Amino acid sequence: MRAARLIRMVLLLQSRPSMTGAELARELEVSERTVARDVLSLSEAGVPVYADRGRAGGYRLIGGYRTRLTGLGRSEAEALFLSGVPAALRDMGLADAASAARLKVSAALLPELRDAADGAAQRFHLDAPAWYREPATPELLPAVADAVWDDRRIATRYRRKDTEVERELEPYGLVLKAGVWYLAARAATESGSAAGTEPGSDMRVYRIDRFTSVTPLDVRFTRGPDFDLPAFWAERAAQFARSILRDEVTVRLTPDGVRQLRHVTDRAGAEEALAAAGEPDEQGWITVTLPVESLDVAYSQLLGLGPEAEVIAPPELRERFAAATDRMHGLYGRQGPSGPHRQP
Repeated sequence: MRAARLIRMVLLLQSRPSMTGAELARELEVSERTVARDVLSLSEAGVPVYADRGRAGGYRLIGGYRTRLTGLGRSEAEALFLSGVPAALRDMGLADAASAARLKVSAALLPELRDAADGAAQRFHLDAPAWYREPATPELLPAVADAVWDDRRIATRYRRKDTEVERELEPYGLVLKAGVWYLAARAATESGSAAGTEPGSDMRVYRIDRFTSVTPLDVRFTRGPDFDLPAFWAERAAQFARSILRDEVTVRLTPDGVRQLRHVTDRAGAEEALAAAGEPDEQGWITVTLPVESLDVAYSQLLGLGPEAEVIAPPELRERFAAATDRMHGLYGRQGPSGPHRQP
């Protein structure tokens, strides 16, 4: 642990002209007293670390000293490819590996290129969670992530509605979607091999926050060489989006309503409905049959189109819109505000 910290200190000083004791302490997550002791140890080991005294002082390496300890370990190299997603790295317990990898890359660069990482970080940032949602890290995510990296089977308990099921899984990959973590995994058979052999066969998707226990097993599995996690997720996401559109509604749309439809309801469903629509009528309106998740969802979505849409069917949904229109007319049909919001 201390040896790794000393290497990190050398790499930090090699990548910057100088650093104060407070800066080193913050980067290494130790006290300034520990930093001073580590600097002394490096000096005794022959590393030319020099301390500048005074208010503007700090630590620096003398005479262009460069360490050769810049080779990336496997975990550091893997983490480096995820360095654009810092929150995900932290959630999976890979922040330290990514930090060490970035330091080694910085130390290997020419001096005039060492600010490239900071420049990129100030120009691009990925914020994965959706708006209006407080992101929460599933407690068992690091254990699942370790198994994914190690190709190690896991014994799990998983909440499914009001029950818990036990599964022995081969965890293939993790996906972070709108702030929610998912696992792509195969269920292992009693014979010790996965249930399927073709890419994506018998692969299931599990929400990480529904696992109640995860136990790594002393068994590794052989990852299917043709499995493609991005392609698998794209296919399953499209299947899921189609599967939840179980109802249909018939709607007349103005030209503005046509343009706005993709923004208030499922985009793929909207595009399919518009592609299948007939020609506009004399008023320029078109009639579409729109797949929706439910009538309640359709009500909340289509209400956002206001007068740019008229629900034709089913009758019960049209009646809800008629009642909403009457209520809105009661609010806006007067000369001005009334009730507790009346202006003086």
